[in-house]
Amino acid sequence: MELWTIFGRTVLIYFVVFIIIRLMGKREIGKLSVFDLVISIMIAEIAAFLIDDPHMPVMEGILPMVTLLLIQIGTAFLTLKNRTIRQWFDGKPSYLIENGKLNEEEMRKQRYTLDDLMMQLREKRLPNLADVEFAVLETSGKLSVLEKEAFKDKPDAGTKPGNPEPPREQPRFRYEGLPLPLIMDGKVQDENLEKIGKNRFWLKNELQLHQVFDFKKVFVCTIDHRGRLYLDLKRNK
Repeated sequence: MELWTIFGRTVLIYFVVFIIIRLMGKREIGKLSVFDLVISIMIAEIAAFLIDDPHMPVMEGILPMVTLLLIQIGTAFLTLKNRTIRQWFDGKPSYLIENGKLNEEEMRKQRYTLDDLMMQLREKRLPNLADVEFAVLETSGKLSVLEKEAFKDKPDAGTKPGNPEPPREQPRFRYEGLPLPLIMDGKVQDENLEKIGKNRFWLKNELQLHQVFDFKKVFVCTIDHRGRLYLDLKRNK
């Protein structure tokens, strides 16, 4: 008998949760902010308690779920009317790359590492940091990326703005693949230098062409198979 009770409660709770999610709207399905995530977790926990405990009155579980639904709808209405409240609940987008420059402070604030950023860019088929104009970490946790238009027409636009490289022929290295990080957070990646058949002396000379004389001042430096360097310096704290 108890098995049939559990079966019936499971079917009932399924339709209750389904209706609640539908009433919350398509926005909650397509994008989860922190507030949406909290509501979703709470509804899931209440539903699990109802199914797990056959002796728990059904209304004691449905009432909190309906209450959460009303809170969600009320909050959504307030955020539509008031931008301050909307930013308080949903937060603000974070610019990890702005005008082609890495925002080291914002990355640290969001606990977003260089490896995280480069992985996300590779997933968007933009493996070279030099090709990115803006990278925005949205309130939903997704990364929105805007590619530099200049790169479609200028093959050597990979140098950092403000540090123009003297005119010279860019060598092609023996590897053909993703851009290699040569310096990450001030630390030289010696294994990647070996991959392109270069050493720290060569890297130091390349940095000096950009008026950089200390590895530790570099936040990130990458090189592609055409020999284009992307360079971004650490911000002064």
